[in-house]
Amino acid sequence: MNTVQSILLLAVPALLAGTPVLAKEGPDQYPNGSENFMAGALPPPGNYFINYLGYYQGDYRDNDGHKVPGLNVSATFDALRFIHVTNQKIFGGDWAVHAIVPLVSQRMHTPFPGIGNGSVFGLGDIVIDPLIIGWHFPPDWHLTVGVDIYLPTGKYSKSNPTDSVGANYYSFEPIFAFTYLNQGGFEASAKLMYNLKTKNLDTDYQSGNEFHMDYLIGQHFGPWAVGLAGYYLRQTTDDQVNGQKVGPDGRRGQVFAYGPAIKYDYKGMSFVGSWNHESSVDNRFQGNKFFFKWVTAF
Repeated sequence: MNTVQSILLLAVPALLAGTPVLAKEGPDQYPNGSENFMAGALPPPGNYFINYLGYYQGDYRDNDGHKVPGLNVSATFDALRFIHVTNQKIFGGDWAVHAIVPLVSQRMHTPFPGIGNGSVFGLGDIVIDPLIIGWHFPPDWHLTVGVDIYLPTGKYSKSNPTDSVGANYYSFEPIFAFTYLNQGGFEASAKLMYNLKTKNLDTDYQSGNEFHMDYLIGQHFGPWAVGLAGYYLRQTTDDQVNGQKVGPDGRRGQVFAYGPAIKYDYKGMSFVGSWNHESSVDNRFQGNKFFFKWVTAF
């Protein structure tokens, strides 16, 4: 999805800035792990639709990686992505634009008095990118770059994280994605991103910037492909509130995830399923994420 990529809006919950145990305020706006097969290959000129359907469940981990009792989340999300690849060239590459509209259904349990448990359904943070450029270097290499813009359109509550699915701030995300697919069907793909966040003006909370990437190593067999896929995220700057560093470590989050992925191509459509298990988690939820992706031209 962003870049040819992004989607969507991660359906991991909005977090309450004033709760001392939590990392950054707001959900991940990008659903880590959503891109795997052919992540760096922009399709030919035309119009495309991608539907990302996913489920996530996890328990919160503190800055030492320890589970926080009673704090967990589950979320089902569906993101609709529309891509237009033009006939125009920029720097020798194909120029494309896209938009992603996510919907999220979330349930959160907390141990905090006055907050408790809650569920919410609503629009997530919409993503747009007016400048995606993709190059193809026959026979094996593909490269795509772009800058996704996340809009604070998601449902948001300043006082109650169980009633929020939006981050309530803008983000700007440069993207660099590549795919290597040789004649024997071996594929290595990755999408590298750096998320630059603006301040939440309702709370004066500045969440830290993050480097993150999706990756895949796989093999194609006719219309089928299988692989190992996942994601890595590391927060590179501190969270701040009222201009001051939050906690001793700036609530810097990190996660590494891995799991199987499978793809099937049929009559111009692609169907992709994946499971990611999260590990090495600090200041984030740790759990499992499932994706089902449908890709088609129209």
